[in-house]
Amino acid sequence: MTPQYGETWVYESLIGAIPGLDLSDRVALITQFVVFEAIVLVVAGVYGRWTAVPAATAAILVAVVGSWLMLTFSRTVRRLQPPTGYRRLLFGSSIELALSVLAFVLFVTYLFVVDPQRGGESLLTALLGSEPPVVAVVILLLVCWDVIYRIGACWWATVVGFWRAIQYGFDAATTRQLTRLDTLNVLFAGVQVLLVPFVLDHPVLVAALVGHLIAVVVVAIATVVLQRRGIVERE
Repeated sequence: MTPQYGETWVYESLIGAIPGLDLSDRVALITQFVVFEAIVLVVAGVYGRWTAVPAATAAILVAVVGSWLMLTFSRTVRRLQPPTGYRRLLFGSSIELALSVLAFVLFVTYLFVVDPQRGGESLLTALLGSEPPVVAVVILLLVCWDVIYRIGACWWATVVGFWRAIQYGFDAATTRQLTRLDTLNVLFAGVQVLLVPFVLDHPVLVAALVGHLIAVVVVAIATVVLQRRGIVERE
């Protein structure tokens, strides 16, 4: 089934708009990891910033897992063809992009304004040194955006899933597949915890990552309970 407008993530739409690019999901994910990791290693080698590589690799891995989640989510939703209202709210609203932009702006503000004013070594200095190369900062922000966008998509999918469970009931087979998607959101939120060791000295960032995990778990559990209850009410 060819995806229609309003039935894809912004991420998918951008990739799909590249002429002549038709990669399988596996190849696309491997390519994403290899290309970003290669860029990180080259920049680290050129500027001698090897201390940033572990954090960058962890972030790239989280972003790749997020890409897998988004592709799996959208493919499954399009295959199941749930009510149009749910699909439009999930994909067509592009709210995940708005949430991600807001989160990225807050992160950049923390990175360049709030954190340096706290005293002590800032996150930027810890990763890239006291005089960070411009190219390295660009790559850092690009990787961070990649992660933040996928976190925004995960949260939006979780929230819309809760709305779906309130609004719609499905047969047992469809419910199983939809609630499986809800648990995938929990899985991705858990993967994000890989970043916590690199920001332990930054309580705001730790709270954001762990808080997101807790919020996703709570909402996903409520979604699964409500969605399964919907089967009983329809029978």
